[in-house]
Amino acid sequence: MLPPTFTWLDEARRWAGRALDSAGIGPVEAPFRVVAEMPGARLRAYHAPDAPAGPVLLIIPAPIKRSYIWDLLPPVSVVRHCLRRGARTFLLEWLDHDGTGEDDGPGLADYADRLPAAALDAIAAETGETGSVVLTGHSLGGTLAAVFAALHPGRVRGLALIEAPLAFGERGGPLARAVAASPHARALRGAAAGGTAVPGSLLTLLSAAAVPSSFVWRRWADLGASLPDPGALAIHARVVRWTLDEFAMPGRLFEEVVERLYREDCFAAGTLEVGGRCVGANGLRCPVLAVVSPSGRVVPPESTLAPLEARPDLLLEVLRYEGDRGPALQHLGPLVGPAAHARLWPDILDWVAACPPRARTMADRPARAERG
Repeated sequence: MLPPTFTWLDEARRWAGRALDSAGIGPVEAPFRVVAEMPGARLRAYHAPDAPAGPVLLIIPAPIKRSYIWDLLPPVSVVRHCLRRGARTFLLEWLDHDGTGEDDGPGLADYADRLPAAALDAIAAETGETGSVVLTGHSLGGTLAAVFAALHPGRVRGLALIEAPLAFGERGGPLARAVAASPHARALRGAAAGGTAVPGSLLTLLSAAAVPSSFVWRRWADLGASLPDPGALAIHARVVRWTLDEFAMPGRLFEEVVERLYREDCFAAGTLEVGGRCVGANGLRCPVLAVVSPSGRVVPPESTLAPLEARPDLLLEVLRYEGDRGPALQHLGPLVGPAAHARLWPDILDWVAACPPRARTMADRPARAERG
């Protein structure tokens, strides 16, 4: 009975989300063009085709829920912030995988290699830019961006990681510890997934069980803190609506993320196999900007920084996000927090505009790298 239960729960949550949309509590997205479509994804462009030649930025969202968390409301929209700063802004939008096929669906070779490569091909066709694109991603989307950058160093100008895990295992925090104590991912799929895809509501349940302080208790605390502030409350309500947009994860991707990344920590070790090639964080060659949250439990700072700080030759800048009211889930704060848009994103976009920055080592990073 478990598989249909989770499938029904996914649909019930999506229905609740549509009801909130009808009540006016939905995202307010910027206009976009679809410039490429491929099996499993499509490429959005937010700037006009004849936009002035500014930096080219490709956003790679996490393949768990809908991508509009990057464009939630005009005052806290990363997309709009990038456009205001003159960036030619693209987003690789993942499409829903229904899990009805006979195989396990796409995996890391698709999400971290084939589809980003196809997106860069389409960007090159429109802009003429090859090897000059900055990638950015949040959470698992940042991990996918980092894997691609390590696989194809000549195609990436810079990499901006927003609370994105690179090292798992002992440095992966509560989520990695929960994986270490759980059965193999294939067993989890067999017990709780009705098709080849893993229901989004199951992913939500597993995450909440692993880190209840972040996914449950702090969400309620944020609601209380946001009640006196209409702006923060509007953000909180729309983030809650976003959490209802369940996105099934292809079975192959689920297994590879759980086993190869979380349990075996292959990317940090340099032994992650993607499309027949071994890759790791030691393959990164482009400048990297990392945004970390000192109190973060979903992605502890050491999960992002440990593999990067082991590379004294890497051009690295670190910014710290100290939290805000309104994001509901503080892990999302760097994307939708008012303080993040007031203080963090101007620095991120300064870095994007100047990338690659002047040569420097880990030892002489500027003071702004330590600023919240």
